[in-house]
Amino acid sequence: MTDTSTRELLLSRIRDVADYPKPGVVFKDITPLLADPKAFTALTEALAELCVRYGATKIVGLEARGFILAAPVAIRAGVGFIPVRKAGKLPGATLSQSYDLEYGSAEIEVHAEDLEQGDRVFVIDDVLATGGTAEASLELVRRAGAEVVGVAVLMELGFLGGRERLEPALGGAPLDALITL
Repeated sequence: MTDTSTRELLLSRIRDVADYPKPGVVFKDITPLLADPKAFTALTEALAELCVRYGATKIVGLEARGFILAAPVAIRAGVGFIPVRKAGKLPGATLSQSYDLEYGSAEIEVHAEDLEQGDRVFVIDDVLATGGTAEASLELVRRAGAEVVGVAVLMELGFLGGRERLEPALGGAPLDALITL
């Protein structure tokens, strides 16, 4: 897993933005990490190591920042990259999955032909907060006939309880957070 020096490097490149997107929220901005080639490479390598360890054949990246993290990991690990998008963003036949938010609901989609029986899927996102999007993505992957071999996030906001919500949906697949706050 990620060593202490890598964790410290990654954490040092995440900027806190107070009162964004609304008062009382401290937003975790990863753009300084992405702008630093050493930190971005360390992040990519750590996630690629997990992908290889779990024997993934495809990586699913969750919109939008999950795309930024997952695509270079797929290249590094030598596997396919599949974007999971917000509803209405993909042309052609899609599978969709709705999920509940704090106030209302949302829906995500994947191209119907991108995942199939026998695929071993590693799901990547930037943040695990309440776990709703991740939970919906796991359901979507399984409905497509693929197997979830693991989930990884750059950071987990432990105080929001996402891991507990996600635990039943993991079905025994590991959940790795490089940083837990």
